[in-house]
Amino acid sequence: MYIVTGGAGFIGSNIVAGMEARGLGPIVVSDRLRDGNKWRNIAGRAVHDIVQPEDLPDYLDHHRGAIEAIIHMGAISATTETDVDRILANNFRLSVDLWRWCARHQTRLLYASSAATYGDGTAGFEDDFSLDAMSRLRPLNPYGWSKHLFDLRIRNDINAGRAAPPQWVGLKFFNVYGPNEYHKTGQMSVVAQVHPVARQGEAFPLFRSHRPDVPDGGQSRDFIWVGDVVDVVLWLLASRKVSGLFNLGTGQARSFLDLASAVYRTLGREPAIAWRDTPEAIRDKYQYFTQADMTRLRAAGYNQPFTSLEDGVDRYVQGYLEHTDNPYR
Repeated sequence: MYIVTGGAGFIGSNIVAGMEARGLGPIVVSDRLRDGNKWRNIAGRAVHDIVQPEDLPDYLDHHRGAIEAIIHMGAISATTETDVDRILANNFRLSVDLWRWCARHQTRLLYASSAATYGDGTAGFEDDFSLDAMSRLRPLNPYGWSKHLFDLRIRNDINAGRAAPPQWVGLKFFNVYGPNEYHKTGQMSVVAQVHPVARQGEAFPLFRSHRPDVPDGGQSRDFIWVGDVVDVVLWLLASRKVSGLFNLGTGQARSFLDLASAVYRTLGREPAIAWRDTPEAIRDKYQYFTQADMTRLRAAGYNQPFTSLEDGVDRYVQGYLEHTDNPYR
């Protein structure tokens, strides 16, 4: 049995689909569906059970010995969330509880960290798991801090020789895009935001640069196709001896202008961009560049190529965004 927390969310539901396609199971999803369309993300999946997060501790205890691994993707992922107590309860406290349970019952644990732990990037983007390197990171928001806090907790537990799961992996996700993110509204990837505007032949507004060394639209991110994320997770589940904290991006930064232009072009249109100032509320915290150092994951044995930005955007737009009427994708 595999437990996927946040299994109806964006990355979690894609992992569930990938596991099902690989023949892994039974798969149990722990998530809240509420009254929106999030259920669509798992509507076509052969899910064994769906468990509310507050019921998960009892469920784990009842099924201990039968659980192969927990893939912990559940979190408050909005970088704009301001209720820090709520963020800590969901992103840190639950993660600590799962870590302890997996250590106690010798169950494998894969969990979502984040590139938000790197803050403005002045300390670099190397997934160095040493306490010295991690102590230099300065996340810019409560979300990034909550993820960094858990990474640090694991580092300290291991340094102190405390019990750990037989396999544990933290994945510092960079800018993931792909299907099943529509429920995230304002937190959707730029691809999903550009698509309806480009489809109408209108101009999409990107932030102007407020730095003289970066052109408008030249702000860059390491954008990664969600299918590549799923491939890495499946590889890790098959690679029991691999543990550690790893970046998960492509290792190649691309500009927001490149990304938006790729959406227009896959729709057969010339890019049309309008410019707007970066809001003052986030201007001093805005990242101008992120790029994953993928050395450690490659050294651990992962050797598959990552999807190019243009190919990933084409897959997303033509395979999903142009066909949103099917709830059983």
